[in-house]
This record gives sequence, C-alpha cells and structure tokens, in this order.
Amino acid sequence: MLKNLSLIALDGIPLIAPKDSIPLIIKDAVVNNKLSVNDGDIFVIAQKIISKSENRFVYLNDISPSSEAVSLSLKTQKDPRLVQIILDESIRVVRSRIGVIVVENKIGLIHANAGIDKSNIDSQDSNPKVLLLPINPDISAKKIKNALDKIYNCSVGVIINDSSGRAWRNGTTGIAIGSSGALTLSDLRGHKDLYGRPLEITQIGIGDEIASAASILMGQADEGLPVVLIKGLANLETHQKANDLIREPNQDLFR
Repeated sequence: MLKNLSLIALDGIPLIAPKDSIPLIIKDAVVNNKLSVNDGDIFVIAQKIISKSENRFVYLNDISPSSEAVSLSLKTQKDPRLVQIILDESIRVVRSRIGVIVVENKIGLIHANAGIDKSNIDSQDSNPKVLLLPINPDISAKKIKNALDKIYNCSVGVIINDSSGRAWRNGTTGIAIGSSGALTLSDLRGHKDLYGRPLEITQIGIGDEIASAASILMGQADEGLPVVLIKGLANLETHQKANDLIREPNQDLFR
C-alpha cells in the first residue's frame, strides 16, 4: 500500500525552442538539481514544452478562414483565423458560446478550443502565433521514455499533462494527454470494499491524478517549472496509454 509519495519540480529548465531535445534537457536538470533517477520513477512533462520542441506553432497571418470559421467566429466572438485553426485540429464541434469552442479534437480529447494556447509564447501583435497540441502525445511520451531509459539504464514512466476544464466542476485541472510506461487507468471492478462487497463500476484515473498533482508544482503562470519527477509511486505499466482515459462516445453523456 502506498504511504509516501515525492514530487520534485526540476529547477533550471530553459525556454524551449523547436528541435530542442527534451530528454537531454531533463538529464541536465536532474544533474543540476542533484537528483537520482531509478526504476519506477515518473516524469510528468508539461504539454507546452513538448509542443514547442515539436514546432507546433501556427501564425495567424498564414490562415485564411473559411465561411464556417467566419460564421462560428461571429457566434463566439473569436478571431476567425483562430477559429479556423480550431476547426482544422478537430473532428467536430461539441458545444460553443461566446469565448469558447468545445470540440472533439483529432487526438480524441474533448477540449476547449482544441487545446490551442497562446499563453507563455513569444508572439508579436503584428503576426500573432498560437501553439497546438502534439500530433500524437502518446507517441511523444514513448519517444521521451525510450530516450530516458537509455540515459538512466532503467525503466521510467512519462506522462504529458495539460490543463483542462471539466463538465461538472469549476476550474481547470491537470490531465494526462500522453503517457508511456505508466499506469493510467486502474480497474478495480471485482475488488472488495471494506465490507466485502464487490466493486461494480470503480475505475481510477491514475494518469489524471498524477498529472493533476504535478500541475500544482508546475503552476499556470510564470513559474517556469514544466517538469516534475515523481518518486515512490512505482506504477509502471508499459502497455497503457493516455488514450485509455478517454470515455467511449456511447458512454459519454455530454456528447
């Protein structure tokens, strides 16, 4: 039974540019923070630095909005160029109102504005740019895990987290959008409760709980702490992905 958990935000992560090596940057930060890395440790990495390293920038001046984007921009009072990018990154629009467009994006997430972001990005007013989610966060996590495993000669987990709102709660929280080598969904159906009754529907979103815990240290503003090392969890499960956390449409009452 888990009774002790350690979360350590790595100081000294530099501003990330396209083609930067996230594993090598993490390696330097681990050394500079005088830490060790062992089997079962998990690195939680902010989506934003993954997207920056993968050059997922789009300049709004390069976008020509369609009639659909213009129509939706009038309804939501958003820049039609941004709306076009949201549509390009999505399978369908789920809900919309002034200021927000909730979509099912190409990754499968139900996300406000397709997860597209413009905060903490060096951008010019004359040609603003936005940052998209990684094309496939699970694959991004796997590549980083494989590199870190070689660096440290052990097996670590990698979770890529992002901030997301929830249908029935105020406030955003960290969620896992990419994962490799870490348990993301713990199925307790069939296990007994304290009184011996079998659990019938209980599944624990471990990946989201890890992502949310790490996001407390990462912060949402100018903290500059996009990587958190977690020790003591030892929940390695290499076959699971963050996509395992996405509810099937026929079980989703909000779609």
